[in-house]
Amino acid sequence: MDFFSAIQYVLFAAIVTALVKPLGGYMERVFSRQRTVLDRFCLPVERLIYRITFADPNMEMTGKEYATCFVLLGLAGTLLLYAILRLQQFLPWFFPQYHTTSLSPDLALNTAISFSTTTTWQAYAGENTMSYFSQMVGLCAQNFLAGAAGLAVGVAFIRGLARQLSDTLGNFWADLTRALLWILLPGALIGALLLVGQGVPMNFRPYTIATTVEGTKQVIPQGPVAALEIIKNLGTNGGGFFNANGAHPNENPTPLSNFLEMLAIVLLPAAFTNTFGRRVGQPRQGWLLYGVMLLLFICGLVFVHHFEQRGFPNIRNLDSRHINRLQSGGNMEGKEVRFGIGGSTLAAVVTSNTATGSNNSMDDSYTPLGSMVLLTNMLLGELVFGGLGTGIYSMVIAAAIAVFLAGLMVGRTPEYLGKKIGPAENKMIMLYALAAPLVILPLTAIAVSSRAGLSGLTVNGGPHGFTGILFAYTSCFANNGQSFAGLSANSPFYNLTTAAAMMVGRFGLAIPALAFASLFARQRNTPSSSGTLPTHSLVFGVLLTTCLIVMVALSYLPALALGPVLERLLLGR
Repeated sequence: MDFFSAIQYVLFAAIVTALVKPLGGYMERVFSRQRTVLDRFCLPVERLIYRITFADPNMEMTGKEYATCFVLLGLAGTLLLYAILRLQQFLPWFFPQYHTTSLSPDLALNTAISFSTTTTWQAYAGENTMSYFSQMVGLCAQNFLAGAAGLAVGVAFIRGLARQLSDTLGNFWADLTRALLWILLPGALIGALLLVGQGVPMNFRPYTIATTVEGTKQVIPQGPVAALEIIKNLGTNGGGFFNANGAHPNENPTPLSNFLEMLAIVLLPAAFTNTFGRRVGQPRQGWLLYGVMLLLFICGLVFVHHFEQRGFPNIRNLDSRHINRLQSGGNMEGKEVRFGIGGSTLAAVVTSNTATGSNNSMDDSYTPLGSMVLLTNMLLGELVFGGLGTGIYSMVIAAAIAVFLAGLMVGRTPEYLGKKIGPAENKMIMLYALAAPLVILPLTAIAVSSRAGLSGLTVNGGPHGFTGILFAYTSCFANNGQSFAGLSANSPFYNLTTAAAMMVGRFGLAIPALAFASLFARQRNTPSSSGTLPTHSLVFGVLLTTCLIVMVALSYLPALALGPVLERLLLGR
């Protein structure tokens, strides 16, 4: 690993770690209605919203009511966005000479579900498809609402674990409003100003026509890019204003803007571990979960950088070695020169570990083992930082599985945070754990064995094509949105099947998580004894990490063997 990439990685991890505690404390104060620095500006707006909507922020909701509100908001957002996309040619800022890709009913539905579930899977080129109105009023608004809804569910989950003898988890609409006003809107405003300072455009001008040196005409898209760019990262949504996503210079012009955008993705999910520790009254629990996240994140960085720096084995003697600091060597196919392997690896690992498919390089061009690491990050289940809210409950449920397995080994009833994990809790855990393989693997099998699925492989075939299909369904289920460019996904088959994966990945995981939290909220804390497994120790951290790796291997190793592993073996020949 070269010196500059190592410095970038270390600096990134250090900044995130340093901000976990202050940001986690701030979010804990926001959602527990303690005093914050933004109360002067946000409280009047909050009261106005409640007055207009007739919402009662003090009315507590059961887990079932909370989940119902969460699903209804997603459904309403999907229908509204679908209407905007289907009618965009009649709405402002639509340029028919440039927006030439038609939004068919199945593509519009796929896109609406994609953005209302924070997946932002895009089977279209943004600058050729979406009007400014669709981008701002449709996509950008859903990025805020869907991100805030995920954050609210995460808060309710933590609240359930912290409460005793309670049937309620809080108020969804109050949590949603506070997530928007106190966290996402201020963060997006500050982040957008930083991006504009780096050269990201923020305007509503028509596309610019430039004449090149050769005398040809070139269309340079304009638009409110900074507004969409920051919230897609801060809200762990992903997607892009342009088809090239974070590789486009108008979305991500400099290495500094790339670094800032990656920080925007990770900071809130990472800090949520500290919020969790504070709310349950055991800060060490939060630091243990963050430590496991950080360890897996660093392993991903090291492995991906190593595989990309080595390059492909059949051309390694030509370009794989790092020659000097101005010439990276390695596998630079599909990567921006201004980011190099270091900046590309950082973005790839950050986005594949979170629900943010905001890539700045082409996943399709990574080495087989490099792409396998990115795929594995998503198969872990959005728990290495993860999305807003989803990361913390994914990690806690993984910890509950580890506690259950440890309890079986020693013959004791498993406990977590002083509460028993009984049959009802185990049912929710199993529903959560089995959802991913029961969706990803059957959909992949149907795609690789049907004419409609194979027709999407217009460029790649064999193991690489199989990896592309597996990557697509994994990304959609993980609400991530990244894809292999070699898969042509704009067809009724892929638009409908990926939309189904997105829905299950969003609501099929959140509902069992809220049910699990409700079951915990009804219990009374029991004091720890000599037989209680300490879940904040280094030993438990090792057990949790091992558990995660083994679960992924048991569920997906055959699929990985047919895809990236087989491709690497064939290249070695």
